[in-house]
Amino acid sequence: MQLSVIILNYNVRYFLELCVLSVQNALINIESEIIVVDNNSEDDSAAMMKMRFPTVKFIQNNENVGFPKGNNIGVDQAKGKYICILNPDTVVAEDTFETVLAFAERQINLGIVGVKLIDGSGNFLPESKRGVPTPWVAFTKIVGLYKIFPKSKWFNRYYAQDVSEDKTAKVAILVGAFMVLKRDLYQELGGFDEDCFMYADDIDLSYRALQLDKENFYFAGTTVIHYKGESTIKDTVYRKRFEEAMLYFYKKHFKTPLLFLIFMKIGSFLFSFAKIFQGRVNKFPKTPKQYVVYATSADFRHKLALKLQKKVLFRDFETEKMVISSTNKYEIQTEIVFDNHSITFKEIIFSIAALKNKGLSFKIIPKNSPFLIGSNDSKDRGEVLEIE
Repeated sequence: MQLSVIILNYNVRYFLELCVLSVQNALINIESEIIVVDNNSEDDSAAMMKMRFPTVKFIQNNENVGFPKGNNIGVDQAKGKYICILNPDTVVAEDTFETVLAFAERQINLGIVGVKLIDGSGNFLPESKRGVPTPWVAFTKIVGLYKIFPKSKWFNRYYAQDVSEDKTAKVAILVGAFMVLKRDLYQELGGFDEDCFMYADDIDLSYRALQLDKENFYFAGTTVIHYKGESTIKDTVYRKRFEEAMLYFYKKHFKTPLLFLIFMKIGSFLFSFAKIFQGRVNKFPKTPKQYVVYATSADFRHKLALKLQKKVLFRDFETEKMVISSTNKYEIQTEIVFDNHSITFKEIIFSIAALKNKGLSFKIIPKNSPFLIGSNDSKDRGEVLEIE
């Protein structure tokens, strides 16, 4: 078997359905398997998986064992030459795994491969590629100096900003939302460190691959949507968890926590001071004033128009997809709805990326699913609207 895709789920039933559907479409031409591990979700994730995807291997934990252990449980059952660690709030293109595996097979000393990730509004997610978070590099991250001096080699290393988002290159650290590596390497590394705090597990795994003299790669040849939600809100809880994660990482690999603590104490003060003057602006109202829908079924269009109870404009994707990136901003708040019954995930991902920063929000209708789903930006919780 060539590939095992491991998806660890916790209480994101609708995003999980969208994710598994996209993964199934991307594995049609690959000898592969999907393994979904559920960390004792309180929603109906388990029931949905058994009804919607009965052929997918489903592992139900009786408690939330966390990200590292949950993924380790899944990999223990995997049979593929390669494994992909994949978040349940992702959408892959139909050719994502084919292109990634073709790239991986060309490498001589492969470590871990990550890909270009965008959020639900089409914006590039900088954590797709990162450098080793030394105490100084972590300080530039928590204080935000990487934003102020993106071209400076002193301040831009956390997000490897010297590497273009559209250029494939060797990088040090990759994000756990999408990681492809050989199963033998994962086992040699001992998998994710189950003692790791949040935000450190993927850093630790990437760094340990480097310690084995493996080469990690950021692969820009495919794009994947990663809906991030409220877990990325930059509040004091986030800062505390980030500091705990980095402290664990330094104690494990460098044993120099004192320097880190000094940097983080300064960083915490500056972080808190900056928050006094920051106000969070919600760019996208909860209820758009109009919807532009790319769908083909007349019956489905009728149901959608009744459900939305707003101005709904139906468009033909086939006639517009070649010029979709040139779409001007609408005068009123508009949400674009892509119907996966007639539009591929690759086309949807391309369109969302092409339409970023045009004042639009986006939703996807998964094939054979009676709901719209998406996220307006990486700081907002995802939204689901049931159609029936």
